[in-house]
Amino acid sequence: MASTIAAATKVSRTMFRELHGVVVTSGLIDKTVKVRVGGQKFNKYLQKHFDNPKQFLVHDPNNSLRTGDVVAIMPGFITSKSKRHVVKHIIAPSGTPIEARPPIPSLDELWDAKDAQMAAKKERKVLREKIEAAEKAIELAERTVRHAEREIALREKIISLQQVD
Repeated sequence: MASTIAAATKVSRTMFRELHGVVVTSGLIDKTVKVRVGGQKFNKYLQKHFDNPKQFLVHDPNNSLRTGDVVAIMPGFITSKSKRHVVKHIIAPSGTPIEARPPIPSLDELWDAKDAQMAAKKERKVLREKIEAAEKAIELAERTVRHAEREIALREKIISLQQVD
């Protein structure tokens, strides 16, 4: 079963585009940083480009980024409701050198961790289904016993009434 899960997830390991941005906020949320990515928007009426930066919440597994770092991020790694990007690597560190920080895991390590997480989730689901099936069987057996006891009591009552007559 684990091999089919791994085979199915390896198909979705396609490389996405790489975005470059600056870390705006770090350290406020565990394993999360806010990265500002530059962009431009064209105004048709004025025939002019205007700056249109976007900010993304990015997954930083080891809390290794600091405010001011220039980083490469990759979209498509959904971690939570608001985090859709993951840090790929640091382009230019700000302040503390890269060697003094916790290492950023490679994409293969991230995918392997995500695969292990999904496999554990599948195992928990299968186990939960087995437990629910066992509980239903026990409940059915208890109902059958109660029904049989009621039927026996009713028969005994009928027999006792017949003996009185």
